[in-house]
Amino acid sequence: MPETTKNKHGGRRPGAGRKTGTGPYGESTKAIRVPESLLPSIKAMLDDRKDKTQKIANALDSAYLPAQTPSKVSLPLFSGKVSAGFPSPADDYVEKSLDLNDLLIQKPAATFFVRAQGESMLGAGIHPNDTLVVDRSLEPVPGKIVICALDGELVVKRLKCRAGQWLLGSENTAYKDIVLREEMDTVIWGVVTSVIHPV
Repeated sequence: MPETTKNKHGGRRPGAGRKTGTGPYGESTKAIRVPESLLPSIKAMLDDRKDKTQKIANALDSAYLPAQTPSKVSLPLFSGKVSAGFPSPADDYVEKSLDLNDLLIQKPAATFFVRAQGESMLGAGIHPNDTLVVDRSLEPVPGKIVICALDGELVVKRLKCRAGQWLLGSENTAYKDIVLREEMDTVIWGVVTSVIHPV
């Protein structure tokens, strides 16, 4: 067949089509065959999942990762302790310098800060607008205070396990514990290691 009559259409062209990750879900997709009768329910399920993912992303806008190598700001640490009862003579010398990064952040690459809201954790010393230091590398075991994405919303609770049932516990009797069920979309983001509380 002469060169001028060859079919030059069809086939994959380099650089053509939508780039991976630019769709509504931010990742590559795969085509599947489903019965037409199920299309509305599958689309609704995907839309719901997308909304939950966006809610988590919006909630994390208030969280930020510290620098991998945070700058050092060393301040004097006095060796004497401050009495919360009766006055006592103060030791008038500096023991050493202390950097808050060393005190609060053990693993910078795995640590982020997030602000608390609500009063469900008052008993644990967590007040509205406190800054929580969260370590994603720690194992979330019962008794630890954790940051959890629950059905698309971030919550801070104490992780509990009673008779094989996992709970997100409140530290305020005005709030009920949350029983974790299989149908819930639950992701634990990290363990709270410190609370920065303004006075």
